[in-house]
Amino acid sequence: MPDNELILEIFHQIEDAAKKVVLRFKVIKNPNDFTDTASGMEKMDAICMMLIVIGESLKNLDKVTEEKLLSRYPDVDWKKAKGMRDIITHHYANINAETVFFTCKRKIPALLDTIQRIIHELKS
Repeated sequence: MPDNELILEIFHQIEDAAKKVVLRFKVIKNPNDFTDTASGMEKMDAICMMLIVIGESLKNLDKVTEEKLLSRYPDVDWKKAKGMRDIITHHYANINAETVFFTCKRKIPALLDTIQRIIHELKS
């Protein structure tokens, strides 16, 4: 396995992006909160950028660990997390608020918990 420092740096990037998603999502109560106002749309844009960061960082992590680390943590669907980046990047005009809402509400908190657990284990 490659340099532990590099792996930790990537995990910290993911953690930081996930924390930003959680913080920005706090004021969103339903998918329409993203679409009904200009500030809601800006919030969705900002969250989507962080989802791209998460997906891209996960792909980089797979490269440097030869896809051997994330598979040890099956409680997160890593393939879908990386796939979200692809969808947002290549099909942004087709992203719907419900998908972003569901991801923020149901997936990001669990991902953040797992990332923090991995960081703790790597530092031990």
